[in-house]
Amino acid sequence: MASKNETVNKIVKVLDDKKGRNIEVIDISGLTTMTDYFIIVTGGSDTQVKALCDSVEEELEKDGLTPTNKEGYRTAQWILLGYDDAVVHIFLAETREFYGLERIWKDGVKVDVSDIVS
Repeated sequence: MASKNETVNKIVKVLDDKKGRNIEVIDISGLTTMTDYFIIVTGGSDTQVKALCDSVEEELEKDGLTPTNKEGYRTAQWILLGYDDAVVHIFLAETREFYGLERIWKDGVKVDVSDIVS
């Protein structure tokens, strides 16, 4: 079942439409006050990582949402987009594996987004 948060669902849909791989959503609201959700995705190249980032920004701007934080765009190994209730982590595969956010935040609740992704 998709997230209760419509912004999170929209981000997942955008990432899936742009062929982001291995999309995971972790509800961390019970673990920290920094945000409610981590959205983690892998891009196949630095060009795709940037394209995923650009697409999320463009779609959310249509709803009047802009990131409060954006890091890593220039190198495109790991781009972080911070929104109030969600942080989007867009990785190259090797970088995602190295940092292992899913392991670090394993106490969070994985959100089943299989009904959103193709």
